[in-house]
Amino acid sequence: MSFLYNEELGRLILRLTVGGLMLFHGVAKILHTGTIDFISGRLVETGLPGMIAYGVYAGEVLAPVMLILGIYCRAGAALIVVNMLFAIGLSHMADITALTDHGGWRLELQGFYLFGALAVMFLGSGRIAARPD
Repeated sequence: MSFLYNEELGRLILRLTVGGLMLFHGVAKILHTGTIDFISGRLVETGLPGMIAYGVYAGEVLAPVMLILGIYCRAGAALIVVNMLFAIGLSHMADITALTDHGGWRLELQGFYLFGALAVMFLGSGRIAARPD
């Protein structure tokens, strides 16, 4: 059963899952540019410059591509972590201790991206990467 113990394959699967699924959110932001205006408004409401909203492209397009390809994975994962901290802070703080009607954590999707990216940040890309770190 030693074929089931493969750290490199596990890192690849984690990178592809976090990066691939996050990329869908980034593509949606590209296709629906009004989302950036919404994020910008939320930033301004909190006293931050609205231009920071364009950082969502780094966290949801550039960083996922970095994870998928295995190029500077730790940096890409860090971008996703920052992106998720902003998302949680701007839009989801009221739900941080809330559960869904089915008993799940209301922020389980955001938690998956945040903690999955943290795992990639600490584990690195592994050897199955364009540029292993």
